[in-house]
Amino acid sequence: MSSKNTQLKLILKCLSISTNEYFSNMKILLTGSNGFLGQHLTQFLVEKGHQVLALSRGMQRIPLGKFLYQSVDLTQKQLVCQSFDAFKPNLVIHSAAMSKPDECHLDQAACLLHNVTATENLLEGAASIGARFLYVSTDFIFGEYGPHAETAIPNPLNFYGKSKLMAEESVRASGLNFHIVRPVFIYGKYWQGMRPSFIQWVAQNLEAGKPIKVVTDQLRTPSYVQDLCKGIELVFSGPINTEYHLAGKDRISPYEMALTVARVRNLDTHLITPVTADSFPELVQRAKFSGLKIDKAVEELGYCPVDFETGVQLSFN
Repeated sequence: MSSKNTQLKLILKCLSISTNEYFSNMKILLTGSNGFLGQHLTQFLVEKGHQVLALSRGMQRIPLGKFLYQSVDLTQKQLVCQSFDAFKPNLVIHSAAMSKPDECHLDQAACLLHNVTATENLLEGAASIGARFLYVSTDFIFGEYGPHAETAIPNPLNFYGKSKLMAEESVRASGLNFHIVRPVFIYGKYWQGMRPSFIQWVAQNLEAGKPIKVVTDQLRTPSYVQDLCKGIELVFSGPINTEYHLAGKDRISPYEMALTVARVRNLDTHLITPVTADSFPELVQRAKFSGLKIDKAVEELGYCPVDFETGVQLSFN
């Protein structure tokens, strides 16, 4: 037995005395907990009374909350299985991924390892104890001509999208009770130790008086991270073997997003220059007109995201 696994069991033993006092709902193993979504989701789930084992690589970067943390390489099956054996979660939320399309294109072997093999390792661990599995996928599994509904035919335009689609297929084929959720262009509140989202990049440049160029000929349905967290809880609280799109209600261009940030923060909109996507040659192909339809989540779950301007205001409060 590894020292990390022994340490985790000791922590769990100490916590077991007061588990009922602090955690009233589910035992959730969450991957990618040091990421932007992962940090927000860890705090959200803890505040909702769930017991969380947060997995990621490296030192913990989540600032607040009563949860367990373990640094684990998800590509190492034995280590993954040890975490399941020690914690025995009811639910796995898998949000970890190699998510930069350019990096995935340049190192496809690493992309497959982190996005597909890691998912399969987690599925095996979940199967060993009968845990449910919620997979956080992406709109990149689709191509052009969005916004896309859950019934749209996948047509990934780059290797990142292909790897996430492969992982989805592994989830469906696992025989486990599962959920698949797909967000778009996640944004929200930022704190130290977190990679800034697009809206922070805009604000930081404008506050420094630096001009920026932002594309007008792309459309997205950006997901406010707290809406996404609420949506994820609605999903795993509902029927099994489901797929939902958890995006925002507005379909807007990055240029419109930047203008909104400037207005909300009372910054100079004249520093924002509208350009076309051709101004930024990209290594891999991305959809210009993407986004996701959220009708299913709204009608079946009561999912109710804020508009983009409200999301920006909440992000900077």
